[in-house]
Amino acid sequence: MMSVLAGRQLAGHSRVLSCLLPVTAQGTCYHWSSCRGHSDHWASTRGQVKDWKLAPKNHLIPNYVNVHTSSNSLISRHFEHGKHPLRQIPYEDLKNSLSVEHGSKMQLTKFRAMSPALGQDVSTSSPSRAFHSLRRPQQVFQTHPLLNTRHGLVSTRRPISFTTSILESSPQSVKPYLRLIRFDKPIGTYLLYWPCTWSIAMAADPGHLPDPYFLFMFGAGSFLMRGAGCIINDMWDKDFDKMVERTKTRPLASGELSSFQALALLGTQLGLALGILLQFNTYSILLGAASMGLVITYPLAKRYTYWPQLMLGFTFNYGVLFGWSAVKGYTDWSVLVPMYAGSIAWTLIYDTIYAHQDKYDDMLIGVKSSALKLGDQTKPWLAGFSSLMVSGLSLSGYLCDQTWPFYVGVAATAAHLTHQLYMVDLNNPDDCAAKFRSNTQIGVIMFIAIMCGTLLREDKAKHAPTDTRAGTTP
Repeated sequence: MMSVLAGRQLAGHSRVLSCLLPVTAQGTCYHWSSCRGHSDHWASTRGQVKDWKLAPKNHLIPNYVNVHTSSNSLISRHFEHGKHPLRQIPYEDLKNSLSVEHGSKMQLTKFRAMSPALGQDVSTSSPSRAFHSLRRPQQVFQTHPLLNTRHGLVSTRRPISFTTSILESSPQSVKPYLRLIRFDKPIGTYLLYWPCTWSIAMAADPGHLPDPYFLFMFGAGSFLMRGAGCIINDMWDKDFDKMVERTKTRPLASGELSSFQALALLGTQLGLALGILLQFNTYSILLGAASMGLVITYPLAKRYTYWPQLMLGFTFNYGVLFGWSAVKGYTDWSVLVPMYAGSIAWTLIYDTIYAHQDKYDDMLIGVKSSALKLGDQTKPWLAGFSSLMVSGLSLSGYLCDQTWPFYVGVAATAAHLTHQLYMVDLNNPDDCAAKFRSNTQIGVIMFIAIMCGTLLREDKAKHAPTDTRAGTTP
């Protein structure tokens, strides 16, 4: 049955016609409104269903309202041109009409699209990005899997995570600071932390688990340094962030926080991180301090090279060197160089996928990325990076005398990467974000594999043959 909500008052001065149409048994529906574009003659009668059907086409302008989607993209991006009864409109037209609400949803309250009957030439749409609008009112009522809901309500929001719930329950004055360090998006902390754990587990004594003290200290350090890196990045890029749909609501770009406030938080983050660093041996302190050059300069890479992801790889995987030195007091380059190279290749994989979310905005504002450099050849290149990662990890384990659980983990990692590259839709920002987040599973797999492999390793020193014969005189 079609339920019609007619004559609803909107904002105290206009009326809308809202049709909630459960099309299927699963409760698929669209929420469609025709509140704008009517002449005065039709304004008095548009609260009735028959009137909007009879309205002259040059007066009827449909609106797509109350559609919520994830913060990374718009729901209209999922509709491929030619495969859905929707048509493309210029990116700038949509961008200028959006009302963005920060958080896990984006509300398209002003998504207006002219009907083809009005004579709009859709061929003039900007080639930089494809968005879609409603073609005709009678074509709105079609099912789409993204809009399948249990109770006929349109929603594609992901379940609220633990960190997001903490953010939302925090005082209003604290929220901008938590968002500045990406507290509600811990995936960056995980991806910074896992290479540290690999190195710590690899450096553990044969037959022993990795030291929980080092795991905890590096976990706290990863959280602080990732937050500091986000602040530095936003301070460098706040002017760029204002022009990118995904980032324009960040505290510095939106003006919620000043540069001085961000600098004060940065000093606090770095001070706490320094306190952790000073708990390690002198060699590790010097090695850790040397990483600050990478942290500070990484955000500048996208201005000069199409490979900022490579710079991020050197920065994010520095913990491979640092973790081993914290445990051993030195660096075994024969083991660490292959692991470091494999980890950098891993970063090239997941961050190139991540960069495909913003490739259209990046083209418009002149920011470089590997996604733009590789274009349609991205997947073959990512396959090559995957081979480099698997080879680097395997060589590192071989040189460290790892046992069979380690190689099982490497095989599982290879399978995960294969599935990830085969399934990812590089033109779907939500899918790119999901595949990017899935890389934390690789971190867990490899950590467990290295830990189990080290447990089964035998200490060669204990089993080395020794000469127990007593000395004799001639």
